[in-house]
Amino acid sequence: MTTAPSSVTPPSAPPAPASPLAEQPPDAPTATEPPQAGDDATPAVQPRWLDADEQRVWQAYLSATTLLDDHLDRQLQRDAGMPHVYYGFLVQLSEAPRRRLRMTEMARAAKITRSRLSHAIARLERNGWVTRENCPSDRRGQFAVLTDQGYEVLRRTAPGHVEAVRQALFDRLTPAQQKSLGEIMEIVAEGLQPLDAGADLPWLR
Repeated sequence: MTTAPSSVTPPSAPPAPASPLAEQPPDAPTATEPPQAGDDATPAVQPRWLDADEQRVWQAYLSATTLLDDHLDRQLQRDAGMPHVYYGFLVQLSEAPRRRLRMTEMARAAKITRSRLSHAIARLERNGWVTRENCPSDRRGQFAVLTDQGYEVLRRTAPGHVEAVRQALFDRLTPAQQKSLGEIMEIVAEGLQPLDAGADLPWLR
């Protein structure tokens, strides 16, 4: 049986594992170390390790996004029996003309592969929330269409979802912090989405 720690003596924490991003491996050559005889004449490019402040920001980002995704997933599973990504599909369709969108457009907007989108739409079809229609101008193309039942599910679920978003994020930030966060996320998103036609992105394949 495991013995509980004393209420007056804090348990000793194990040493924190070293982050692979935060520092140089012990046996790696330093940036100023000259190459040894027989080494390639061109020195290897040194990794740009994160300093302490950068590591703090990175870990905070990972922790916050993981917790936020889990929080919203649990709320939507509890209230509507669907994950957050499925809710996003219903929102996309509800805002589209005639409540319908090309499947390729939805994949690009959601930043997921077409096969993953097709699997999700099939699940929403089984629930009666979405139907599929063939595209008259493209025999291989399809539309996803939000049904009246799907719209009603969205209407019932939206108030609780927006409250969960507000409590988890916006209620904790000042207007200035919200503005800064939005600007930062836009910069990051733009940098990860090359504009050239040949960009190798999963949702463009």
